[in-house]
Amino acid sequence: MKRKKVFWKAMILLLAMIIPHFSGEVMGKEVNNRDNVAVRVVTSIEPLSFFVKRVGGEHVDVTVMVPPGANPHTYDPKPSQMVFLGDAQIFVEAGSGIEFELDWMKKFRDLNPKMVICNASKGFVPLSMPSHSSGHDHAHDHSHGHSHGHEGHTDPHFWLSPKNGALAAANIEKVLASVDPSNAAAYAQNRKALEGALEALSVEISGTLADMKNRAFMVFHPAWGYFADEFNLRQIAVERDGKEMTPQSLSEVIREAKKLGIRVVFVSPAFSSLQAETIAREIGGVTATADPLSGKYIENLRRVADAFAESMR
Repeated sequence: MKRKKVFWKAMILLLAMIIPHFSGEVMGKEVNNRDNVAVRVVTSIEPLSFFVKRVGGEHVDVTVMVPPGANPHTYDPKPSQMVFLGDAQIFVEAGSGIEFELDWMKKFRDLNPKMVICNASKGFVPLSMPSHSSGHDHAHDHSHGHSHGHEGHTDPHFWLSPKNGALAAANIEKVLASVDPSNAAAYAQNRKALEGALEALSVEISGTLADMKNRAFMVFHPAWGYFADEFNLRQIAVERDGKEMTPQSLSEVIREAKKLGIRVVFVSPAFSSLQAETIAREIGGVTATADPLSGKYIENLRRVADAFAESMR
């Protein structure tokens, strides 16, 4: 671990010396895009790149730090990504506590101190995520509203609610307009169009889930709390804090799933599915994928809503 920290410290210092020789004069400043020069934007995760592309349109050049299929809890950027970062004008972070950002944002700021940081979750209401994992606490009940505040730690996956997606788009629009005021009108128009699409998506998903009497679904990684909160569902989350389950907690989850008639365990592509498959076998069910990090945001939430609905019939 110490060798790794020393390596990245040296890498950052090296890049900090090299980058000024080839980075553009517009880095970290207001830009005049009469020549249609794209604003260089880096996002930490794929869903945020969706919002930047929809709001920024042709005026942005976007790259993502954590690539599809990678785990944001453990991913380390490649040197080539750090080079692009050194020439970026804006970095869009979730700002909600995902591990990748907690580990790397200070390093990114040190590498490119002129880069404007956009906190996509600014103004959102956090949901608490209990850190213990025993007994009834496996069930996060969103049917009557989730607890808000600081019990345990907060759920970082704020973007998985269309309402929060609209908030992210608004935060991104403000920062893009501040860096590139000549295209502020285009950013505002794009944001309004996206907001309308997200409102329509919310109505569509509400309709998909309207007739579900059993409103509980089981996920291995507890990523879908904000989605459950918006659509009056109950998320049964198995895993806590990225730790392997004990035989006792595994038995408790299996008992709860049988009691609720759950037959599907949803897994994230970036996490191991071995324990989820064990649960599925014991309840006579199956595993299915629900990706919290898909860059195809609208299509993904629509697909996940359909899968949740099917699992609750």
